[in-house]
Amino acid sequence: MKPEFKPPIKWGILSTANIAKKVSKAINHANNAELVAIASRTEERATSWAKEHNIPKAYGSYDALISDPSIDVIYIPLPPSMHAEWTIKAAEQGKHVLCEKPLSANAAEAKVMAIACQQNGVQLMDGVMWVHHDRTEEMKKHIQTLGKLRRVTTAFTFSWDKIPYNNIRAKPELAGGSLGDLGYYCVRAILWGFEATPTQVFATARYTNGVDFNLSGILWFEDDRIATMDCGFDTALRKWFEIAGTKASLVCDDFTVPTSEESSRFWIHGTNNEKHEIGQCIQEINMIEHFSNIVINGALEPYWSDIAVKTMIICDALQESARTKKVVVL
Repeated sequence: MKPEFKPPIKWGILSTANIAKKVSKAINHANNAELVAIASRTEERATSWAKEHNIPKAYGSYDALISDPSIDVIYIPLPPSMHAEWTIKAAEQGKHVLCEKPLSANAAEAKVMAIACQQNGVQLMDGVMWVHHDRTEEMKKHIQTLGKLRRVTTAFTFSWDKIPYNNIRAKPELAGGSLGDLGYYCVRAILWGFEATPTQVFATARYTNGVDFNLSGILWFEDDRIATMDCGFDTALRKWFEIAGTKASLVCDDFTVPTSEESSRFWIHGTNNEKHEIGQCIQEINMIEHFSNIVINGALEPYWSDIAVKTMIICDALQESARTKKVVVL
């Protein structure tokens, strides 16, 4: 018999990583969730973080937190190299898992994570926040007005003046690199736009300290469709995509994080150029509320683990292509 869950859904966070600050705030502002515990590698660090963010429980180990029977959902913002281990352990404890992107260090791990969550009857979702924004749903409605789809073009970059070698993103042993950190969003935008899997990919990259410092890719789809993507740590901030059809194109210039929480925008370029604006929305709160509702309703949504695994498969293919300098067939 499956356990019954009633709001607020109890959340625990595995790690005091920087992104945990934003997500902890979202959990506390969600109407169906409550943040009850934080874990760190030391009790001192966990206690300090809990006091700072007004969290009732602090654990000095990850095992202690996932063993807490009062917790329903675990949010995992650990380095990508640790995602598989702790997602599987959390699932085995009957915890639902929201895992930061990239979902894992590689596609093989992602598949095992998805199977573990499925076998234990828990939800798995990756932390791609923009797909939960109200604007994303509105843009989806307009894609059908573009005619026959031909192209998706997307970029997500920022520039490091000096490489922070101690940063997770710059460490190969922690599965760092621009593809997992930034390109993951681009791949998701392409899958979201075309609603299909590419037949083959090609990529080129520049490597620094053993990780892809920048990467550009081409993805071919059936029905004469092509997508291109660009990610990297050496170019000015860009976070946009364009979806182009035979009649018009849709452009969003800040898709990963809207410039303002008060309003967001996108454009349709065609015979009549149109600017569309969406009212106030905080995408991370939407994500937490959506996830919590899945738990409350007791009806798992396989789409979220499926699309996360598919994203990892494509990222792996792009990485293989960049290293071998050959087209990779999926």
